[in-house]
Amino acid sequence: MNLKKIKNKIEKIEGFLSIKEGILLYNLARNCQGKGVIVEIGSYKGKSTAWLAMGSKSGKKVKIYTIDSHKSLGMPGEEGKDTFLDFKRNMEYMEAEDIVIPIVKTSKEAAENFKEPVELIFIDGSHKYEDVKMDFELWYPKVIDGGIMAFHDTVGWPGPEKVVEEFIFKSNNFKDVGFVDSITFAKKAKNIGKLDLIRTHYVYVIKKLYANIRKFKNYFKNYLPSPVKRALKKLLIFFLTFK
Repeated sequence: MNLKKIKNKIEKIEGFLSIKEGILLYNLARNCQGKGVIVEIGSYKGKSTAWLAMGSKSGKKVKIYTIDSHKSLGMPGEEGKDTFLDFKRNMEYMEAEDIVIPIVKTSKEAAENFKEPVELIFIDGSHKYEDVKMDFELWYPKVIDGGIMAFHDTVGWPGPEKVVEEFIFKSNNFKDVGFVDSITFAKKAKNIGKLDLIRTHYVYVIKKLYANIRKFKNYFKNYLPSPVKRALKKLLIFFLTFK
């Protein structure tokens, strides 16, 4: 199945993931070499899982362990709802049951007995700072050198944003840091050179700039009166075309 067909199929699954973020997860999973498994913390109804599964199937077919209590405590209108049945149906819909292994537990419960080395982990559980920090501290030791840690909603969500700032951007344990929309990802590494640190700092500055631009765009779109929007657009066009 080509990427366009995969995208069209996955877009029918309910979830909170942009297409760009989905393609990133697809590529990260496809590039896994089988040195460890793929882990997802927080699956909801399986949209991000589907991207990971399709990427893994197009690569080395690395197993994906999804960890979620499947109690939608924070979803408006779905408080306490069990989402596991929807998750299973979506995995069947994607024909991914052979590669996805669901663990219906909290991140902490699952980590206690999880022995597999991890090559890629996508953290997208509770967005409270203490919970994201706990997920990092529980799973970081299980990630192999050269493995990837990725975090969702690191733009616009204070908890994940603070965790990646403290434990990724200000750490000497990661390199090849990048971000796509709200996902920040990095490679765990022992030997970090000066050029790696410079690149990480550069990505951090660009990410902060991106976050501020996105905030401004949301404000511009939602709060400014229409006449002001039109005037600012004309002013912007003037500056872009002025010679």
